[in-house]
Amino acid sequence: MTTTSLPPRPAPIGPVSALTDRFDPRLLTAAGGLCIALASVFIKESGTSGATSSFWRCLFALPLLAGLARWERRRTGERPRRLLPLLAGGGLGLDFVLWGEAIPRIGAGISTVLLAVQVIIVPVLAFAFLHERPGRRFLLTAPVLLGGIVLAGGFIGTAVTGSDPLTGAVAALVAGAGYAVYLLLIRISTSPGSQVQTLLLATLSAGAVAVLLGLPFHRLDLAPGWPALGWFAGLAVIGQIVGWLLVAAALPRMTATLGATLMLLQPIGAVLFGILLLGEAPSALQLIGCAVVLGAVCFAGASRRPRPAAG
Repeated sequence: MTTTSLPPRPAPIGPVSALTDRFDPRLLTAAGGLCIALASVFIKESGTSGATSSFWRCLFALPLLAGLARWERRRTGERPRRLLPLLAGGGLGLDFVLWGEAIPRIGAGISTVLLAVQVIIVPVLAFAFLHERPGRRFLLTAPVLLGGIVLAGGFIGTAVTGSDPLTGAVAALVAGAGYAVYLLLIRISTSPGSQVQTLLLATLSAGAVAVLLGLPFHRLDLAPGWPALGWFAGLAVIGQIVGWLLVAAALPRMTATLGATLMLLQPIGAVLFGILLLGEAPSALQLIGCAVVLGAVCFAGASRRPRPAAG
């Protein structure tokens, strides 16, 4: 008597993956980065500290994410990893708090662009822990990317403003390191059936980091007032839920280097939103830097085909 083995059952796909898998992950990363870029507008308009904006954006996002996560788990029956998303959220919380603190010290433009240090840190971490070698095109475009970041951030031809530029620069660079840790860990811990659940754990951890860093230094305002709370609500929906779900859906389908490179669209988006929504007037050199980064991102993004979606 012979038996015929059945083909393996396909991995369960959550509601977010069912919607996003039909799109190119590079397009999803770009859209998610632009949503996250709006965070600088919301935070600046709220006029609060980094710990306060971080805490409230996470608090407002948690109920919505919990509802989506419950729907996802019922559909897929998949449980997410816990340790890696919580560690990723720690890096994200560090990014939220320190970036918010860097904005008044060194300026919104420079602090946002300094977060792009992740484009170098993520490939280094991926090479050290995942044995992913950066592509030749990325190695060729990395100096061009850094040059464009310097121009777009206003380091050349624009006076640095802020109450404490040195402290602000250090805070923004450390925030970029936390951002890089988040991007790498969320990439390796996310599966098509647990994307929302993974983001829920990361958001919970990021909010806890905001409390731990804000309370000892009296930087956490638990009653910021209704205008600020309105900005936090918009920040939670657009910057925290929509933006990060798009990024979480796209990163596992790309190499770490390509994902980090495409996330450079976030600081460029922040510059554009500053022009359109806040009436900011960047210099000609900053606009040239934006064009350089966009061209380098397009060149690096076309260097290799995205990985097929897991499952």
